[in-house]
Amino acid sequence: MKGIKFDFTNLFQPNVETGVTEDQINDHKDKIKSIIEEIIEEKPGFMSVPFNRKWIDNVLDIKNLVQSFESVVVLGIGGSALGNQALQTALNPLNYNSMNSCDRKTPKVFILDNVDPDFIASVLDQIDPKKTLFNVISKSGTTAEAMSNYLIARGILETYGVKPSKNLLFTTDPENGILRKIAEEENIRCLEIPPEVGGRFSVLTPVGLLSAVAGGIDIIDLFNGAKDMYDKVINTDVWENPAALNALIHYILYNDGYNISVMMSYSNRLLLLADWYRQLWAESLGKKVDLDGKEVHVGQTPVKALGATDQHSQVQLYNEGPFDKVFTFLKLERFDREITIPNIHCDIPELNYLGGKRLSNLLNTELTGTEYALVEHKRPNMKVIFPAINPYNIGQFFFAYEFQTAVMGKLLNINTYDQPGVELGKKVTYALMGRKGYENMEKEVMSKLEGKKQVIL
Repeated sequence: MKGIKFDFTNLFQPNVETGVTEDQINDHKDKIKSIIEEIIEEKPGFMSVPFNRKWIDNVLDIKNLVQSFESVVVLGIGGSALGNQALQTALNPLNYNSMNSCDRKTPKVFILDNVDPDFIASVLDQIDPKKTLFNVISKSGTTAEAMSNYLIARGILETYGVKPSKNLLFTTDPENGILRKIAEEENIRCLEIPPEVGGRFSVLTPVGLLSAVAGGIDIIDLFNGAKDMYDKVINTDVWENPAALNALIHYILYNDGYNISVMMSYSNRLLLLADWYRQLWAESLGKKVDLDGKEVHVGQTPVKALGATDQHSQVQLYNEGPFDKVFTFLKLERFDREITIPNIHCDIPELNYLGGKRLSNLLNTELTGTEYALVEHKRPNMKVIFPAINPYNIGQFFFAYEFQTAVMGKLLNINTYDQPGVELGKKVTYALMGRKGYENMEKEVMSKLEGKKQVIL
């Protein structure tokens, strides 16, 4: 099957004046070879996911049950939500939930990834709780946001007199945690989150697969794409390994001051892949200390953009602002649907050139224009090219970027798989919300907050 392609042309000199050189890549060939061998030997959790049929089978075993509901609501946040959102937006119509049920044929899929009451209420207004499966995703069962939404969903079910075990499904740790305990006590269905797979790497586990099946997505093809990409990224020759080459180029540019990575999708359906990438890149690589305990404060800031929309909001900065950004375009070669611009106002030169042209041609021409302008302004950029949007190609994308992140972490000499910078904010939330065991922290936080000199206008 024809898969995604990585076009690195505009990351290299002399194509773009500020790009990298072939000599720079060759200078790192042996290091990249060693890094790839290390990753293969260490086998971080995400590496084995596409080859474990268990995750597919566990979800397919309950496919009929899941698709018997009118709606499926995912309750998760971060890595428990972003992959789900990317899958649904990319692989289902953008108006999926508003389609007629006869055309849709599978449940509506909603993903509650925040605790904004206006947002939560707006989704609850669209569902019949008695005909809804609530999929609660949390490895520990202590994630404040997911568990708050779980309590809300459960409260609604109890109000309707619905037995929780009928309309709840937990995706959690296979042995430990609050959700596992509740499930065992109340006979609630569970799917497993592999303990060795972190949330931001979990989209191809039951974390993402359950909502995919609910939305009628072919999860076997997702895995096939990931497995075929695996064969490419374990190649120890950097010139034949798109993920390793991409990581190395970003590393070289980062050391030259390019500390922002912009992912700009020229497809609305591919836009949320950039949201998924932002968490993967930011949470994996933004670290205070390296593996030697040295304070380094590293990390490249990921930014998302949408073409052509953001040509009218961000591209001015990208072309003429600081030389601190490297760009990745997501290009779609074949759109599922097509619209031709009518031949109207044929006597007006400012409009008649558009008549008879397809919107897809206009959009990709806009991409070419942005790409050309960036090169002219000496800004390094590349493309990930999707021949079409399908599960196979999306699976390839996920696995390529997971491996790329692992390589980049090795180059930066940091722990790619932890997130200590997230923990303090969680603990403060626990303290201020009155969680038992955080009383001393509550006093400390309140003392510091109240001791600040206020500057409020």
